[in-house]
Amino acid sequence: MNPQSISTLFDDNAMRAMGPLFALTLGALVLLLVGVIPVLHAARHLVVAATLIAAMLLQIGLVNDPVTEVVIAGTYAADRTSALWGVLFCVATLLSWLFSLHYYSEDRPFQLEHDFLMLITPIGMMLMAGAQDLMVFFVGLEVLSIPLYALAAFRRNRARSIEAGLKYFLLGAFAAAFFLYGAALVYAASGSVSFAELRLADRTAPMFVAGVALIMASVFFKISVFPFHLWVPDVYEGSPTPVTALMATGTKAAAFAFLLNAAFLVPASQAGMIVAVALITMAIGNLGALMQNDVKRMLAYSGIAHAGTILLVIAGYMSGELLRDAALDAALFYMGAYVFTAAGAFGLLAVLERSGDGSTTLESLKGLSTRRPALAAAMTLFLLSLGGIPATGGFLGKWFVFSVSYRSGFVVATVIAALLSVVGMAYYLRVVVAMYMQPQSKLLGEPVEPHPGSNVPMALATAVCAVFVLAMGMLPGYFLDQLR
Repeated sequence: MNPQSISTLFDDNAMRAMGPLFALTLGALVLLLVGVIPVLHAARHLVVAATLIAAMLLQIGLVNDPVTEVVIAGTYAADRTSALWGVLFCVATLLSWLFSLHYYSEDRPFQLEHDFLMLITPIGMMLMAGAQDLMVFFVGLEVLSIPLYALAAFRRNRARSIEAGLKYFLLGAFAAAFFLYGAALVYAASGSVSFAELRLADRTAPMFVAGVALIMASVFFKISVFPFHLWVPDVYEGSPTPVTALMATGTKAAAFAFLLNAAFLVPASQAGMIVAVALITMAIGNLGALMQNDVKRMLAYSGIAHAGTILLVIAGYMSGELLRDAALDAALFYMGAYVFTAAGAFGLLAVLERSGDGSTTLESLKGLSTRRPALAAAMTLFLLSLGGIPATGGFLGKWFVFSVSYRSGFVVATVIAALLSVVGMAYYLRVVVAMYMQPQSKLLGEPVEPHPGSNVPMALATAVCAVFVLAMGMLPGYFLDQLR
């Protein structure tokens, strides 16, 4: 490739579209430089925060003034929708990073590597959301996945963390193989991996259908829907809790963003099958969560149920042109509310692990309202939002999803999904009852007093999550206006 062709690829629109990616890459390189120069060590936190905020501001700029054409030879889009997803990715990463500060004890000497890996993940998420080519999506998938494999096993002295990283790596490798094999079959059947050309191709050929099935299996693994959900409880439970927060929010949002872009690959006649998978996923997630005594594992099953809920939007998006805008708005609103809610819930569990005995069992939360009333109140808010109680973002997120599902003609499925959501309230209320109505267990030792100043990042992240959960529940019109 000669210099002239490179300059054609990276024109002004391309540079604007790739601006957030360049900011994150530059920030990650600066972070490494800060790590090797002793006199700059104190600036490490500033570099991470500034990088994520700069990338977020660049994405907000693209929301207000999107790039209308597909750039980099038709492989990447930075339209308004992709930019909105990008804002969510930066928010999810920033919240997870804030909760990770002062979380680690024996692994504190490796905090630089941890922060570097976290800065890399939103690059992969943005590539996945903006991909207009199967290979670009795969690059984004790997840029996201490889740091997460390392982060899942970051606590090297704990067997469960090593097990989580190994399971995630092995199953993720199989999912990547499925995607590549599926992309190869799609290319063999159509002669292209570009979305623009695949829209014009014959998508009924058996080889093409088989390829799409393998691609969907790979993406279903990332969003943890049936039957590719079995890894979630063990990996979420064993990973460091701030990393779990990032997996549950950013990773899931990136995969759903791609699914909305690639929904045209699946015939509209298969929307009913997607609905069936969604309902089975919701049932497995909610019933599995009912049997858990570990709150972190319970939230992992809850994440499976929420993945099933938003999968209903994908079915609605496939059903016809008339509902696509509504489905896209519902997906963005739901994931926005879920990012703040799930990040807040997992983040508070990280705080409890750090300041207690390292346990996240239901037993360890008994009497929490007496010991730490503000933390118990915030956890209650996040759990009620996850359950879909009115005046929270989670309620309106589910309302919009069920509205799209109902208007798509899946009336019975919508009723079943709503009933399954009611079942989910049972295990959320178990935690609330333990915090407010049961005395502290005598088996628990005295809580560890946090280091002065260590609660500031946690308090900031918790406050941001709580404010947005309430704002999205009480002022939905403002947020919906930003989506249009």
